[in-house]
Amino acid sequence: MTAGNMRLMSAAVLLLVLIGCTYSVAQNESAIPKKDAFHPMKDMSRDGSDRKQMTLTVMADLHTPQVPDDRIERELEALTGMNLIIDWVPDDSYDEKMQAAFATGSLPQAVYVKNAASLDIYRQAFRSGLFWEIGPLLSDFPNLRKLEAEVLRNTAVDGKIYGLYQERPLSRQGIIYRKDWADRLGLKEPTTIDELYVMLKRFTEEDPDGNGLHDTIGLANRSDLVYGAFKTVGSYFGTPNGWGIESGKLKPEFMFPAYKETLRFFRKLHQEGLMNRDFAVTGKQDQAELFVSGRAGVYIGAMVNVQTLHAQLQAVNPDAELDVHNRIYGPKGFGIWSIPGYSAVVLFPKSAVATEGELRSILAFYDKLMTPEAANLLFWGVEDEHYRLVDGRAVLQEPYSRFEEEIKPYQALQIGGPRTIDMLKPDYELPARDKAEALTLENEAYLIDDPTAALDSKTSSSLGIRLQEIIRDATFQYIMGDMNDLGFDRAVHQWMEKGGSNIVQEYNAAYKKQQASALK
Repeated sequence: MTAGNMRLMSAAVLLLVLIGCTYSVAQNESAIPKKDAFHPMKDMSRDGSDRKQMTLTVMADLHTPQVPDDRIERELEALTGMNLIIDWVPDDSYDEKMQAAFATGSLPQAVYVKNAASLDIYRQAFRSGLFWEIGPLLSDFPNLRKLEAEVLRNTAVDGKIYGLYQERPLSRQGIIYRKDWADRLGLKEPTTIDELYVMLKRFTEEDPDGNGLHDTIGLANRSDLVYGAFKTVGSYFGTPNGWGIESGKLKPEFMFPAYKETLRFFRKLHQEGLMNRDFAVTGKQDQAELFVSGRAGVYIGAMVNVQTLHAQLQAVNPDAELDVHNRIYGPKGFGIWSIPGYSAVVLFPKSAVATEGELRSILAFYDKLMTPEAANLLFWGVEDEHYRLVDGRAVLQEPYSRFEEEIKPYQALQIGGPRTIDMLKPDYELPARDKAEALTLENEAYLIDDPTAALDSKTSSSLGIRLQEIIRDATFQYIMGDMNDLGFDRAVHQWMEKGGSNIVQEYNAAYKKQQASALK
């Protein structure tokens, strides 16, 4: 287990202990501990003047190498009438930082949980009353009420809604690759797993950049087994999305043969040096750096990242060309894992938001974020500086690096999205970016859904993160050649013995109840 994983597990354990210790407080005192030093006075402005203007503290996920300057933050304050103090936390350490802040009672008033898997960790905290339930209040706000009911239900715990979501397509996953390298080697876009392997091998062994040196690899990968390459390639092999159904029963993905096939594929890449050997300790920014520095030729993840990667690559090599692709035919045909219609969810801890009145003021701020003016500011920036209008559509201004540095970080604050806000429509001048949008829609024809997305397992909520570390570590060890099939099977058995069997039973009971209800 890596040091980072150990710290994450420790924070998770401490979080569970805190939930248990504060349950009676939540019941008897609305779970409102005293404010800590992180939270500023509510009636002080940014410059310290005595304006009766609320200050909102926010923890946000930083997906870029640098913290942005506060230009957009100040514009947003002017639009919403809210002073902001934003704690930007790098994506690679975000879950760890949030769990540590939760465990020490130092969360801000608005905290973004980065995805559905992270949200699941806090189910017991919701039940214990440590976060505000906001569902009954949404109808009081003209823009928040536009959030889609189905997506809100996907975020709910026991039918109760605790967070506002960031809208996302069901699957943006695919392949970004160096088209100039492929052209030089006479390669077309890969359409099968074997062709993907051939591309990675030739990018590694046949001097695709033409510099006469053996200094390239095929795949830039990272330690994230979900949003890195592993889960997407697993889809190509037919691996279920989290959980799958066999003979009418739910089983975790790692109990299916396709998961083992994915393990063998990545072990082969690792043994042959076709991907970075240090992937298990490589973060998102380092993965991107491998790609944009010209060392790696394939990046597997969200296809929309081609815009960012292109901008960074052009600064190093103006002759470089990127392309995107999504349809990889595997043993079960085409397939790609999906999300439940959202990425991040913003929550409001009672340790930081003392009263319903204060909560309503914060919700009013987020209601304003869903106006076209605020949403366009967060997503596109300032007209004629970060984008220009062409026939009513937004076109990014060059240099794109300015947009990446000044605007992209603020997209992490957005609530809702194009389906719920009348935002500017894009006109991407980069052909690969337009293609990424088209392929994202195409993905919806062969989605692999998680059948447990709307189900609940109390054991998973309390032990899931610790148990998943068993499988995560075994996956890393297998890929790096430190474990064989028998060793992986032992890890699965350990997962079952330490609580996994209860998770399987609970999910199957919930699934059976769901299926019976659907037949009525």
